[in-house]
Amino acid sequence: MSGLFITLEGPEGAGKSTNRDYLAERLRERGVEVLLTREPGGTPLAERIRELLLAPSAEPMAVDTELLLVFAARAQHLAEVIRPALQRGIVVLCDRFTDATYAYQGGGRGVPEARIAELERFVQGSLRPDLILVFDLPVEVGLARAAARGRLDRFEQEGREFFDAVRQTYLRHAASSPDRYRIIDAAQPLEQVQQVLDELLPQLLERIGG
Repeated sequence: MSGLFITLEGPEGAGKSTNRDYLAERLRERGVEVLLTREPGGTPLAERIRELLLAPSAEPMAVDTELLLVFAARAQHLAEVIRPALQRGIVVLCDRFTDATYAYQGGGRGVPEARIAELERFVQGSLRPDLILVFDLPVEVGLARAAARGRLDRFEQEGREFFDAVRQTYLRHAASSPDRYRIIDAAQPLEQVQQVLDELLPQLLERIGG
């Protein structure tokens, strides 16, 4: 038996973590075993890499350094957490995955998508998410929500142009493969976002076999 790999994507302030927890609770109510994780991170070593990636620093981080750190954390995460869980038939809900790399390092930093795709194949092999939920909202709304949370991390300190590129990359990837992506309007009230997730639940349960 193999599990189901669902990733939640979107910019700062989109509510990914909140909605990941909500979806997990709805699935668990129906007897589904769920694993919650995130990227970058998910293991002690990968979380240490996350700290390097997010912490503001006086030394500018080279774009290639950032890209390789992201995939280094992902390799550890896949080996220690994601692949073993899927092999046990567990549903994995991951806050961000490789779509975030295409959006942030590709769209935001300008890394060629071919370079990202090469690392994707090297680190992941044939593994891809079964379903990608993209929580979309206007850039200014997301940045305002992020600022309200407190101190901004290294990515959150980027400007409007960076996040416009991030958003457009997410939307372009979703449009290119509508069978694997679901765009959710994250600018609407949380109750309405979670209603969309409730409506999605029967489809997920059918795919899980529950």
